[in-house]
This record gives sequence, C-alpha cells and structure tokens, in this order.
Amino acid sequence: MSRPRFWDPDGERFGLPTFPWRMAPDGYLTRRQLRARGLRPGGQPVAAQILWRSRRSGVRAAYLYRTTLAKPVRPMTPARAAALAAANRARRTCPSCGRDAGYVLPAHLGTCLPCADGLPVAA
Repeated sequence: MSRPRFWDPDGERFGLPTFPWRMAPDGYLTRRQLRARGLRPGGQPVAAQILWRSRRSGVRAAYLYRTTLAKPVRPMTPARAAALAAANRARRTCPSCGRDAGYVLPAHLGTCLPCADGLPVAA
C-alpha cells in the first residue's frame, strides 16, 4: 500500500503534523468547524494542517486546532451588537444621496445603484 502524498503525522517533512484531505484524526478541527460547534481557538497555536492539491492554485492548506484546548465563543454584548449594527449601516449608506440603500453598496461603484446610473433618487 502506498502512502498518500501529504501523509506526515509526525511533522518531519512539513514542520507540522500533516494529513491529506478528509484524513485528519479526531480531536482536530478547522476554525470554521470550531465556530459551528460554538468554539474558538482561544490563542492556541496551529496544531496540524491538511494539505491537498488544487487544480487552480496548486497546493492548498487548512490549519487545524485541538478541540481540547478550544474555548467557547465570547457572547455578543450590547456594545458589540451596537458597533456591528453601526458598521453594517455605514456599508449601506450612500455617500452621494445620504440614504440607506437597503443593501451593501457595491465596492466598485462606491454609491447606490440609482446614483451610479445618474437617476433621480426617490425621497
């Protein structure tokens, strides 16, 4: 039996314990997988990695963290909720007409769609 190309559980070749796609052992999760379980890395270093070959960008990597060292996600406080709402409101406010467009303004336009098209904005 031949070993997969990215099989290095001891970290001798790649510097970190490395596993091929879908072959990570139990006890290791990516950031997204931790978040789905209500956890965060909590300052721990990267414990391992998954490497796979991509047709577009060569070799890709996903970093893994230990679930035993993960901490719960910090709860949303009223101040953080207010700051998040203000940031989202700023992303929806057109700098030209000053109205809330109801959607995030396209970055390449920098204004709402009616202002970008030169149309009059309904009040």
